[in-house]
Amino acid sequence: MDADELAGRMRQGEWFHSLRLLPGAWAVLRVDGRGFSRFTQERFEKPFDPLFHRLMVRTASTLLEELQGVYAYTQSDEISVLLRPDASLFDREVEKLVSLSAGLASATFTHAAGVPAVFDGRVWLGADERAVLDYFTWRQADGSRCSLQGWCYWTLRKEGLSAAQATRELDGKPVAFKNELLFQRGINFNELPLWQRRGSAIFWERYVKEGVDPRDGSRHQTTRRRLGVDSELPMKEAYERYLRAVLARSTPEPR
Repeated sequence: MDADELAGRMRQGEWFHSLRLLPGAWAVLRVDGRGFSRFTQERFEKPFDPLFHRLMVRTASTLLEELQGVYAYTQSDEISVLLRPDASLFDREVEKLVSLSAGLASATFTHAAGVPAVFDGRVWLGADERAVLDYFTWRQADGSRCSLQGWCYWTLRKEGLSAAQATRELDGKPVAFKNELLFQRGINFNELPLWQRRGSAIFWERYVKEGVDPRDGSRHQTTRRRLGVDSELPMKEAYERYLRAVLARSTPEPR
């Protein structure tokens, strides 16, 4: 059998390899920890562990840089990385972008934590900036909901309730009930650290660096970019204004 003919027929089976991000669309690559409920329960303090949070921020920073994104958001065990409509990494191949994001997250977290961890990935597409704002507002709202649920669940677990009992106690209960449950135990949810309730952002920021020319000793200033982390995010309309400002000042990393 002719080798070229065989290779051609086999490549036809790579059906999804031709998929590309839609031209002109904003894209978000989102990764989630696989099996992290048990993984974190065995290794980190519940409901929130500052060490785990630092590991997620570090992982999100790596993804933002390597994927040439403009903004990253992390809450719980998920990370969302925003790509501009003109992003061209890997010719916008969906398979490569999704697999690379999951692989990078898994490798970065594993290396930093010293224990094997696995992430899966997916891609979201948005037609315009309004869709991007709605996406990150949605993820932040989900993070806040999960934070309140997690605090209530683990508070009950630490009181001796089983997993099933704690779940039944909270099933279908409104936000007011959950806030009161915590308040009666001396926990004011609204006074907990903002990174637990609203997540954290990683973005590009500009700074001025001063250097000395070794030839004549003259001093020069240049503008550089570096990653910044914000763990005290606003919410709702204020978060939208925050995101608009980030998008307005961010530019793709030159390569």
